[in-house]
Amino acid sequence: MMKYKKILKRAKLKKTNYRKRRSMLMNKSDFVTVKISNENTLVQIHKPVFTGDLVVASAHSRFLINEGWKGSRKNISAAYLTGYLAGKKSIIKGIKNVILYSGTDKYTQRMAAALKGLIDAGLQIPADSSTFPTEQRINGAHLSVKNNIESIKSIINKW
Repeated sequence: MMKYKKILKRAKLKKTNYRKRRSMLMNKSDFVTVKISNENTLVQIHKPVFTGDLVVASAHSRFLINEGWKGSRKNISAAYLTGYLAGKKSIIKGIKNVILYSGTDKYTQRMAAALKGLIDAGLQIPADSSTFPTEQRINGAHLSVKNNIESIKSIINKW
């Protein structure tokens, strides 16, 4: 006689990888998530607690529009600046060390760019620098719409 094994709903919908999540929670460290949608990039720093994850700092690529950003908000340059902003916000709140939690998402160049932005902002994250995009791609040399990344970084640094 076969026994029925219940599959958790979020695992069935491929929203949560419980094996990764358990090992991350056993570490008891804060973690960062990077979500890239059809139009935007969202970077959040979470603090795991028993009742659920608390969002400590968050940055959305819509912030870039107010600073004069033209073009896509989901490209490598926008992901880098969104990660940089989230990193600065988390440093203000006293968070220094985080780990990347990708869940069921694949590790992409845009996710790596956001991770590099977090590291450049001053966070300590275990990552291999060979996976990061090149400086030319981060600065947007490959894009048809040119944006001044350094001016936006200086605006973020004034916080």
